[in-house]
Amino acid sequence: MNETKASWISDNEKDGRFKRPNTTFRNKLGGEDYPLEKGRYHLYVSWACPWAHRTIITRQLYGMDDITVNVVDYLLKRPAGWTLHAKDPDSTKDSVNGFERLRQVYEQSRPDYDGKVTVPILYDKKTKTIVNNESAEIIRQFNCVRSTYATRNQDIDIYPEQLRSKIDAVNEWIYNDINNGVYKAGFATSQTAYEEAFDKLFFSLDRAEKILSENRYLCGEDFTEADIRLWVTLIRFDVVYVVHFKCNLKRIEDYPNLSNYLRELYSWPCFRDTTNLFHIKHGYYESQEHINPFKIVPKGPLIDLDRPHDRERLKAGKKPRF
Repeated sequence: MNETKASWISDNEKDGRFKRPNTTFRNKLGGEDYPLEKGRYHLYVSWACPWAHRTIITRQLYGMDDITVNVVDYLLKRPAGWTLHAKDPDSTKDSVNGFERLRQVYEQSRPDYDGKVTVPILYDKKTKTIVNNESAEIIRQFNCVRSTYATRNQDIDIYPEQLRSKIDAVNEWIYNDINNGVYKAGFATSQTAYEEAFDKLFFSLDRAEKILSENRYLCGEDFTEADIRLWVTLIRFDVVYVVHFKCNLKRIEDYPNLSNYLRELYSWPCFRDTTNLFHIKHGYYESQEHINPFKIVPKGPLIDLDRPHDRERLKAGKKPRF
């Protein structure tokens, strides 16, 4: 998520299509600059943000408690951006630097920084610099360094070599049409751009529904990073995107396989314990004033995420242990 009202629409093309800006910090854990030392690395995240949610699911999956975490306030304020005041439920103050604004972390890393301020941030406490702020790369790096930092599930490889081409292919349409697709619909500033994103979104949700009718997970029997990437959008869909982003052809609840898949993964602690529906709902509805100027947060919907799922009918490979 970006930091101000203007930033959500300033990157739109002239035809009204939403264009997500590129991330800036793309370094890797390991090597000379960022060696694999205990007690060195930190995450700044938002419970509301799906991109940040990927990283905290993966951290929890592997029990990487050595990588510490701070959580921004759910309300993305103007002009301050993300803040660390711990004024709302389940947010924190900055335990590393004592900063009150997330922008200060970016400016500490690069004093002349004038770009977008986004979460998640993987941060090096020793050099006081941002290592990486691209969520897809962070979760893959966590997978790569699990032998150093993981306290559980070291045998779970979410990007196994034999499935990489398949995972990459699935990730491409999941990202373009679903993860970013809801934003393309919600942030569109023309009817044509909205309808184009809307149609691609539901075509790809239908595609995922078909895959999951025959396979336990997106790439077959094995749980992979592709499942983490899809799930963070699914959990937000009925509570936010259907209304707020006008993605209202169907709910996830209307898809038998997607809804059961959603509930299976929610039953795992790495998904359940990192899902904060209060932050998700209030973060979107109160922060994005250009869509919801009166900041009214819907009371619904009623969703029973603990309802039994039917995924046991499909063969699964090695599953995480908690």
